[in-house]
Amino acid sequence: MQGLLFDIRRYSVHDGPGIRTTVFFKGCPLNCLWCHNPEGISGEPQTIRRKRPLNGDQAVVEETVGKYFTSREVMNQLKRDLLFFEESGGGVTFSGGEPLQQPEFLKEMVVLCREAGIHTAVDTSGYALEEVFREVAGLTDMLLFDLKTTDNKVHEAYTGIGNALILKNLQSLKGKGPEVVVRIPVIPGVNHRPEDMQAIRKAIQDSGARIEAINLLPYHRLGRKKYEALGMQEPPAFGPEITSDQIKTLMKIFEKAGFETKLGG
Repeated sequence: MQGLLFDIRRYSVHDGPGIRTTVFFKGCPLNCLWCHNPEGISGEPQTIRRKRPLNGDQAVVEETVGKYFTSREVMNQLKRDLLFFEESGGGVTFSGGEPLQQPEFLKEMVVLCREAGIHTAVDTSGYALEEVFREVAGLTDMLLFDLKTTDNKVHEAYTGIGNALILKNLQSLKGKGPEVVVRIPVIPGVNHRPEDMQAIRKAIQDSGARIEAINLLPYHRLGRKKYEALGMQEPPAFGPEITSDQIKTLMKIFEKAGFETKLGG
């Protein structure tokens, strides 16, 4: 079976426990205006134009982003780092894009990793068919569940879709399923207020999922140059910048509810 990927990144320490290899699936149903991996949105290979130094000047070089891999080809790369996984308590994280957009390939990869004794995590927006979400949740060791807001209108305005299915899938984890790390991008003007985080905390508590930790991910613009290279319109910047004191206040909202809360992944 083949899947469309746009990167396989080794030695990651921000996508789950230990040292990990992150496999980036291409294609995402959301179009978040703060996305730093815009090359993961389209479900097709794309041409990207990069500037490279050439004879003291700069040349524009075209590259293809997105390549089809068989599950065995991916496993051959993952097995190179078995020793690092074992010694660090790490493993493989399937990210994107949205990996649940390619459910059959994702399930095959998770099963192959389990057979090889490799810890698996799936980084998901939660936007997937309910049966697909439940099946993947039943296979993986960990879910990294990205939660932006509980407000449906706000979610639709900034990601292009509503969040009813996302919240329903989160609730389906009640009393069962893998360990869950909820990752919340903190976006100025979108979800940075204490009342925004209080609503998210309540949704998490009501889900009854096995919450391992809460990660607050501060907004950044590190991916902005990718939009130009892909011929995409760069989304507007969000501001003003959130202060460290504001972040601490938001973290306390989850800490007081008993959740281990971290800044960053």
